[in-house]
Amino acid sequence: MTDSRPLLLKNARLIDPATGRDEPGSLLVGNGQILDLGPGLAGPEGTEVIDCQGEVLAPGLVDMQAFTGEPGAEHRESLRTAAEAAAHGGVTTIVAMPDTNPPLDDPAMIDFVRRRARDTAVVHVQPAAALTKGLAGREMTEIGLLHEAGAIAFTDGARSVTNAQVMRRALTYARDFDALVIHHLEDPDLVGEGVMNEGELAARLGLPGIPREAETVMLERDLRLVRLTGGRYHAAAISCADSVEIIRRAREAGAVITCGVSINNLTLNENDIGDYRTFFKLAPPLRHEDDRQAVIEALAEGIIDVIVSDHDPQDVETKRLPFAEAANGAVGLETLLSAALRLVHDGRMTLPGLLRALSTRPAEILGLPCGRLAPGAPADLFTFAPDTPYVLDRQDLRSRSKNTPFDEARLEGQVSLTIVAGRIVFDAFGRGPDHA
Repeated sequence: MTDSRPLLLKNARLIDPATGRDEPGSLLVGNGQILDLGPGLAGPEGTEVIDCQGEVLAPGLVDMQAFTGEPGAEHRESLRTAAEAAAHGGVTTIVAMPDTNPPLDDPAMIDFVRRRARDTAVVHVQPAAALTKGLAGREMTEIGLLHEAGAIAFTDGARSVTNAQVMRRALTYARDFDALVIHHLEDPDLVGEGVMNEGELAARLGLPGIPREAETVMLERDLRLVRLTGGRYHAAAISCADSVEIIRRAREAGAVITCGVSINNLTLNENDIGDYRTFFKLAPPLRHEDDRQAVIEALAEGIIDVIVSDHDPQDVETKRLPFAEAANGAVGLETLLSAALRLVHDGRMTLPGLLRALSTRPAEILGLPCGRLAPGAPADLFTFAPDTPYVLDRQDLRSRSKNTPFDEARLEGQVSLTIVAGRIVFDAFGRGPDHA
């Protein structure tokens, strides 16, 4: 049952990454929007009041890269379970990748996901359409029709478009619709049989390695094609120091490009693989510690724009295998915030700076009105206690799959409340989804 009364979130630490606001105060929600905010704020008569008890109140997180199983692999994840996991992690918008069965390469499929999400998901789900038909990399999709159907971006998900002519055409056509192209950076020929970062550790473990050049060669090519076409381009997830320098040089030369980094590459390195732990088999692979430090510095400096969960549910049949045979991927929606807060607790980033990479910046890149605390902005919000410690038990995850690299990890920063379009969709204190 919905409740049309205004909702006042009082006694909060208001953090708005868009303006730099970081102060105690209250925020008033009504009609799905932020009505007002600031110190000493009170709502009209009949306002529902929630005391945030000094917790951080910030714009909901926007995850630009989440793989869901629907349609075709609902046993791993559905739009409903992915959205529930997102709500528990303070994520109010997810961009659903097109790697489904069938793939999201047709306007009818985009419409299906939008309708299905509207009916079953408690957070916003924005479908990304396939860049090429069947994700095969040979023929580009009908970008105009897919854009009109509601695709928020174009990508082949976990696959790279190796044909430079196809990529050039896609960037050109996408430019004509001001559409964003998101590209996974792994040259499959250079990846070959590789299963982890190439280097001394891979040699010691007897596992074939993936060179950094599998990423950097593809990135260098893409940036030249962006310069040729003028298309809008986002590098999905860079993972090494060389890629950071490529992005830096391109920006200095005037390129208008953006890029992301997976939370896994920010907080883990190749040593975490340990004794062939398949939950740490990822794409891009976990790199050397020097690379991890380089991407952290690039994020703090603003060279890397956004952090993504790279949520990729896999079941036991695809993970309980020898390392070289196991599928890539880890779930990440519920642990995105807590894992990212390690950078704040280590003094590598400020909390507003971190939240900017998790909410404001991805919203800007995608052209969404969320990611800010301002009157008239969507009431997509969450509250959390950044210093509250807990130990993660993967069986407690709301995701249908449990393949988290953070199982039994000591984390800090639990989400208390998540609000989407003014409606409570998660409340750790049981106040329920009863506001509109």
